[in-house]
Amino acid sequence: MSLRNKTITGLAWTFGQQFSVQAINFIVQLVLARILGPEAFGLIAMIMVIMVIGNTLSDSGLASSLIRTKDVSEKDYSTVFILNVGFSVWIYGVIYFFAPILSSFYQETQLTDVVRLFSLSIVIRSLTIVQTTKLTKELNFRKQMIAQVPSVLIGGICGVVFAYWGFGVWSLVYMNLIQVSIFSVLIWLITNWKPTLIFDKEICKRHFLFGYKLTISALMHSLYTNLYVILIGRFYSPQQVGYYTQADNLRIFPARQTTNAVDKVTYPIFSKVQDDPEKLRSIYRSVTQQIVFWLTPLMCCLMLIAEPLFFLLLTDAWEGAILYFQILCVSAVMYPLTVYNLNILNVKGRSDLVLRIAIVKYIISIIGIFSLYSFGVIYLVWFQFIITFINFFINGYFSGKIIEYPALRQFNDIVLYYVLGIAIGLILLYCGSVLFATFSISERSWLALLIKSSFFFLLYFGLSFLFRFRPLFESYKIAKDFTNNRSDHEKNINN
Repeated sequence: MSLRNKTITGLAWTFGQQFSVQAINFIVQLVLARILGPEAFGLIAMIMVIMVIGNTLSDSGLASSLIRTKDVSEKDYSTVFILNVGFSVWIYGVIYFFAPILSSFYQETQLTDVVRLFSLSIVIRSLTIVQTTKLTKELNFRKQMIAQVPSVLIGGICGVVFAYWGFGVWSLVYMNLIQVSIFSVLIWLITNWKPTLIFDKEICKRHFLFGYKLTISALMHSLYTNLYVILIGRFYSPQQVGYYTQADNLRIFPARQTTNAVDKVTYPIFSKVQDDPEKLRSIYRSVTQQIVFWLTPLMCCLMLIAEPLFFLLLTDAWEGAILYFQILCVSAVMYPLTVYNLNILNVKGRSDLVLRIAIVKYIISIIGIFSLYSFGVIYLVWFQFIITFINFFINGYFSGKIIEYPALRQFNDIVLYYVLGIAIGLILLYCGSVLFATFSISERSWLALLIKSSFFFLLYFGLSFLFRFRPLFESYKIAKDFTNNRSDHEKNINN
């Protein structure tokens, strides 16, 4: 199968995996939010920085190193597996010991037991990092989907049952542990690779020298992205943390899942063509234009329908999150570009540059966050909006020099889709308030949600067709190619 066909097939499977899993997650989170309320989600958000740091240290950038390495042996996989598991056990011990300090910082005594149990998932997850990395390197996303969908579904059902029985914040803890445990069992059953007791010091050194820079960069990113929650949790209430995290999670949900789905396919593809700058630039340009073209209407429409969406799905207990959500939705469109620019640096082996970029970005961000947190949460949200664009241009400047595709040119290639989406959203937001007031239609009703979203997508895709936006017609060709590939595959099986 050609690289193009592998890419199309891989994209189809990974999108199926991401969106089936996240659709289940989304429904579960909505049900849990209605049962538990903002405070329980706020408490879990307070410890998520520990979980993210723990998982990052456990992986130590070794998975990325395996993917970008062209010739990977059994020694590579086994060495990395032993390192991952060893790191994760050590990390769990550190978290267990320091849990009371975390509780004291937030002045929430119950967090000690919560973080100790929740962080067991770090050890369980480490048992599957190499298997999932190997499947990703082989562009085998079908097996990952087979393992992930049942684990998320069963874990989600258990979480809802626990919440209904009155377990409160513990229902979220048990749900997470059940999900990672089932996934670990299934991935071991369906993959051919099993670890051996092979540990090569030279291989360890080679992967670690590449991975540690990515790890430091990822750690700084984790601390930075969770700094909002840390400060809100320390100086405001768990309820405010719940409002912010729910708004942030809901707005980043479509952007992150779309980005991650495409990233699983494009990172290995970028790695395969890393020595061909022209081809790398062409693939990168096509991917980013497609992502922004389709993500823009989704995020801008969510901004438009935020009020009826929150009241109908989450109840009025979450009203305090609506404005945060609307502001952050508009900036989420830039998230994929920021990630893919860093991927270019990673596949070119410039993890040192990734680290230096991270240091610069986070110094700027931390100064801004500490300057604004005392004025209120809304100022932090607006700063997060602004810093998203700053981060894109910083990342794009360095990656653009490598593939001769400057950040400004990247932005020019997608700005029309972005401006069109925002303009339609703002116009309909204003017109909707006037229209619904005239006809006595509640802006918090299902009717308002359906009218706004229908008009938005009709205008966006109608104008995109009228202006002959390239991603729209490329998507049709990609869908047609995938259908033809499936038909050819079925014919070969029948013959």
